[in-house]
Amino acid sequence: MDEHISETIGRPDLVDLGGGLVCLRFETMKVVSALAAVRHLLDTGAVRPGDTLVDSSSGIYAYGLALACHRYGLRCHIVGSTTVDHTLRVQLAVLGARLDQMEPCPDLKLDQSRRVRRVEEVLRDNPGHHWMRQYHDDVHYLGYRAVADMVCAEVGGAPVTLVGGVGSGASTGALAGFLRERAPGTLLVGVQPFGSVTFGSEHVADPEIIIAGIGSSIPFGNVDHTRYDTVHWTGFRAALSGSVDLLRRHAVFAGLSSGAAYLAARWERRRTPDRTVVFVAADTGHRYVDSVFARHDEALPVDSLAPHDVPDASHLTLPWSRMEWGRAPTPLGAVYDDRG
Repeated sequence: MDEHISETIGRPDLVDLGGGLVCLRFETMKVVSALAAVRHLLDTGAVRPGDTLVDSSSGIYAYGLALACHRYGLRCHIVGSTTVDHTLRVQLAVLGARLDQMEPCPDLKLDQSRRVRRVEEVLRDNPGHHWMRQYHDDVHYLGYRAVADMVCAEVGGAPVTLVGGVGSGASTGALAGFLRERAPGTLLVGVQPFGSVTFGSEHVADPEIIIAGIGSSIPFGNVDHTRYDTVHWTGFRAALSGSVDLLRRHAVFAGLSSGAAYLAARWERRRTPDRTVVFVAADTGHRYVDSVFARHDEALPVDSLAPHDVPDASHLTLPWSRMEWGRAPTPLGAVYDDRG
């Protein structure tokens, strides 16, 4: 029996979708990283019960951190994206978390930069607060070891390709690292939106981008580019088609980044039929009901979609591109400077 609801929410399910395709489904994935990170900080004395933890979030990390603070008797201060919806705002309020939400902004890049500046202001005014630094502190890797152990135990001896949205880099990077300790042949496929600096697509604009959480307008210290074998960039329309097909074909109701990962995973499975392809569904589809699922009649048949294989990021093109990254080092525009 679980001692706190965060344990239940953080425990993922593995769903065999058939044909060598497996969905690693979370209700809210970042509960895993937040719980383990906060427990480690308490165990090492970096924070104490009653302290305030602060960070920026586009949504699911805010919920994960609020739950971790609730469990361990800490205060929570979130600087939230404009994409934080009413349901989450209410939950954060009832859980006792403080939310500073950015004003509506058509540019998610600007939204992210404003959140970082606001966190810095909060820390200047409250030097005793602890900045969780979900984008840069690899303490957020810790919670994924148990998940990797579960995948190894359930999937069996077949070689594995892991597919997932990159975001802060903690989830896919950590899972791949822990999987490779047991199975060195594990491949890692990262999924990105166009316009993200993380793998050099900032020069390609997707006017409909709302894939919050898997891209970035600023460099992230937690992204270890040398762990990634392949990268897919998916536009909004392609990701919408993936999300709708995942629900229609497999009854898995998951978010937009999950639809993008599903689309990429299907393609990778087609290319390497001898491998089991596990893709990460990071959260449920509830916050995308109106923006994605209510538009299900706009979804294209996923079998009609194929990525443009490109030799480098300068050739990226909408609606879907794929590149063999080859565990290359960090591109210049994504190098994180931790001197600040």
